[in-house]
Amino acid sequence: GGGLTGLTLACALGELGVRAVLLDEDNTVGVKGASSRGICYTQKSLEIFERLGLYHRIAAKGVQWHVGRTFAGNDEVYHFDLSKNPGFKLSAQPPFVNIQQFYIEGFLVEQIQALPSVQLRWSNRVTGLVQGDGLATLSIATHAGEYRARARFIVDCTGAKTPFRNWLGVGVQTTKGDDRWCIADVRFKERPPVERHTWIEAPFNEGRAVWQHLMADDVWRLDYQMTPDSDPEAVSQESVVRARINRQFGRDVDCDIVWVGPYAYRSECVERMSYAAGQSTVFFAGDTAKLVSPFGARGGNTGISDADNLAWKLATVVQGYAAPQLLDSYHDERHEAAQVNVQVTNRTARFLRPADGAERLFRTAAISLARQYPFAQALVNTGRMAVANTYTRSRACGPGGGVSVPNVRLQWADGSAAELVDLLYWADGRLLLLCFGQQPKGALARLRRLTQNAHLVAVQVLRPGVHAQACEAVTDPNGQLQSACAAPHGGWALLRPDSYLGAAGAAIDAGVVRAIALSMGAAA
Repeated sequence: GGGLTGLTLACALGELGVRAVLLDEDNTVGVKGASSRGICYTQKSLEIFERLGLYHRIAAKGVQWHVGRTFAGNDEVYHFDLSKNPGFKLSAQPPFVNIQQFYIEGFLVEQIQALPSVQLRWSNRVTGLVQGDGLATLSIATHAGEYRARARFIVDCTGAKTPFRNWLGVGVQTTKGDDRWCIADVRFKERPPVERHTWIEAPFNEGRAVWQHLMADDVWRLDYQMTPDSDPEAVSQESVVRARINRQFGRDVDCDIVWVGPYAYRSECVERMSYAAGQSTVFFAGDTAKLVSPFGARGGNTGISDADNLAWKLATVVQGYAAPQLLDSYHDERHEAAQVNVQVTNRTARFLRPADGAERLFRTAAISLARQYPFAQALVNTGRMAVANTYTRSRACGPGGGVSVPNVRLQWADGSAAELVDLLYWADGRLLLLCFGQQPKGALARLRRLTQNAHLVAVQVLRPGVHAQACEAVTDPNGQLQSACAAPHGGWALLRPDSYLGAAGAAIDAGVVRAIALSMGAAA
């Protein structure tokens, strides 16, 4: 599948030097190359794209935003300013960038085309899968005829209508809602404020919800909640959409409608995200693994993180640096993330379209209280914005592990500016063992003996003015990296290629070896 998840995975594998083939039944990016679809990309996704060499293009084309306002009727009942949130200030990337999905997919395609180890095969539709004692075999249809391909690892990124679930007999938990929406991409002659505006009970949409976001090319994304029994074709007619826009912005508003499309959503989550048979394994990623409602930007962003999580593990196993058991942790980590994101978005969906009874009573009370009391603003749920998920049940994480470390600013040993992403790029797919501060005499030599056969590189992380002892070193000017890793002075932290913490400890001892073993898929 050549959507956002599949392209991110192919690009990440190519950057790590892994041979891969991407098959896609279409030959365009986006939804037939037109609609906005996904638009809001989180700080974690932007950090991943920075590692893949794409962030500068996304930042130049997209729109940064940090203020969000929520209205009930004509009253503002909640607002936030992410620029004042200390958690977002640690990273070199902003909290969010809005940009149409097809731009990112196009950037990924161009990046992949420069990677010699990845093939892009357009108009190649997978029609069958046989997974037996040997390698898996795919049947593939093209305009020139059919052929077969064999592989040890297959990653299904074909999306919500994937045939792989049926072929493998995959169990899926599904919740189907009756919520109906109509998207309108609009370009205005006079700009509204560059903020995320949300109406729970919009007076210009018959008391139903509305979203308003700015994207690239000065195009605004407007999402209008419709009635459950609405006719998709009727609500998407340009005359109907324009009347809706006039009610919101005034009869004299001067605008061009770029694209219109209706949608309905459902939530799904597969029971497992990997299926092994013989020497082959099929993985599910992105919308193939889970579907969530669009509230809080938890769809495409979690697919990007699926790809990032799986890429380094596949590379490490394929290249012989880790045991195959490392791949089991993909399900541990990303299935937990999928379940959390489904749960969070389902709660938002129920707040925006509550059932009669307790749900509606709760929403009415929450809105009423939020109009008067700041404490109640947190009860107003128009989408909990996506953040990097924490892993609490991973076989690849030890004590203190499982949290994403932001892209903090550092300095190289010569004093030049750097970021954590630069350090990860320098590590070239290896684990990073960060040693904070001066170490006891002989500790670094002992560390080299303990880890001489491991696929990692050790780096001292020092405060300004402190000289390195006996290994590579960087400077942590404000102590942000040490704080993000929750490591004591003189302690250590094991950082994975996906910028997740594998483990942390107080002293260089056997605990380091156990943490490395876990992160390499071997039993401690």
